Amino acid sequence: MGHKLTPFITAEQIAERNITLGQEITESYKDSQEPLVCICVLKGAFLFFSDIIRKIDRDIEVDFVRLASYGTATSRGEDIVFSKDLEISIEGKDVLVIEDIVDTGHSMDFLLHVLRRRNPKSLKICSLIDKHERREKHVTVDFAGFKLNDGFIVGYGLDYAERYRELDGIYELSTD
Repeated sequence: MGHKLTPFITAEQIAERNITLGQEITESYKDSQEPLVCICVLKGAFLFFSDIIRKIDRDIEVDFVRLASYGTATSRGEDIVFSKDLEISIEGKDVLVIEDIVDTGHSMDFLLHVLRRRNPKSLKICSLIDKHERREKHVTVDFAGFKLNDGFIVGYGLDYAERYRELDGIYELSTD
């Protein structure tokens, strides 16, 4: 069974949108004097994260988290754990979580719940892809790169079985 990749969002469209998103994020935090803590959700967001933080015109601090799901739990949410936690304190700080895709919202809901318990000053989400129509948990993406309804996409950090992350654009994946 082969995979077919259909171009969906070009590298140029992503670059243009990142400039605009960076401006929106900068504007949103213009009254804050403290550095903005930008948290990359690994693995999928690493390319988007590296590009978007360079478009934010303010002091930032950088950290990373990684969530892992285990298929033994009977319901979603119970089976999500940190496989890499933050190394810096976020207490009293403005925090921006940068994610590749927010779909059903289960993973992001878990992450936000954990981060809120650490008492940040503010907590917002920036996601390359927002699939709001598929949301099962109440999660709001504050800064969305692109809003999509459906389709399985890969590239620019998004993967299928750890493949296709390196592509500079986003492609719809289908099987032949």
